[in-house]
Amino acid sequence: EVEVDAVCDGEVVLIPGIMEHIERAGVHSGDSIAVYPAQDLGADEAATIVEHTMAIGRALGVKGLMNIQFVVMPPSAAPSRVYVLEVNPRASRTVPFISKVTGVPLVRLAVEVMLGRSLSGLGYQSGLWPTQHLVAVKAPVFSMSKLAGVDSFLGPEMKSTGEVMGVDYTYSAALAKALLAAGLTLPPQGAVLVSIADRDKVESRPIIHQLAELGYRLFATEGTAAMIESSGLAVTQISKKLSQDYPTVVDIIREGRVDGVINTLTHDQVPLRDGFQIRRAATERRIPCFTSLDTARATVAALANSRFPFSVLPLREYLGGKVKGTA
Repeated sequence: EVEVDAVCDGEVVLIPGIMEHIERAGVHSGDSIAVYPAQDLGADEAATIVEHTMAIGRALGVKGLMNIQFVVMPPSAAPSRVYVLEVNPRASRTVPFISKVTGVPLVRLAVEVMLGRSLSGLGYQSGLWPTQHLVAVKAPVFSMSKLAGVDSFLGPEMKSTGEVMGVDYTYSAALAKALLAAGLTLPPQGAVLVSIADRDKVESRPIIHQLAELGYRLFATEGTAAMIESSGLAVTQISKKLSQDYPTVVDIIREGRVDGVINTLTHDQVPLRDGFQIRRAATERRIPCFTSLDTARATVAALANSRFPFSVLPLREYLGGKVKGTA
């Protein structure tokens, strides 16, 4: 999934930047990790997104802010790869984020436009603002531990209560900063509990292999443990049936024997109930619990790259001193 914020005066449509979500469509954009500039878009795809944004802004006669979310399909999806998911003729939660990391004062410009001034008169023109020589990552923050009975799985309903931003000159460094600030990072060494739905097992293998290569101890529920063993990795099998003898998955989480949980959802009633207990125990223990393999993959990659140093500078230095205003 990809999204853009733009400001339009009815004719001129200014797009500060294109943000790519780490999570695929299906996870609410407010609960997704967004990356600027987009890391995996081709030039043709970016051009199509800009073209669609300008056409929609002009056709709707937007005077102010708007947010558009796109789905970019894999190369096998023909003939078109870029689809409009939704258009919101209003400000979005990403406006402060994209304003800070591009230096484009979106809110000030939107107010000027709504008061009758043109973007061209303010010195701006249609199209995509020049890409900055930095990488910024927006990560969601959750308050699940304060909300009794709430399931932490990510889906189309927004559950985050805030967000943080990591900025650096490389994607891995910016991602590491954002995950650290959001409380989603894993320690350099430790253990993780893995319970993967059957449909996700093949996709999860590289993530689990990388965790093992990093020296992580693996705990897994029955079916996932069998898959891990078949890959030649060491794993400790733990029962997810809470009626079984000690220890169960909830026991090892509550006792602090694991530092994170990867648990993707199945829609069968009993496994869904057991999965809720796993996710709830992780939430109450305040350890990262990943229900999206996309988020888990990014986090493990950040962990693998954490040995590389990141910079700590004022935002204006990342922008090269070109900040024109603030949001």
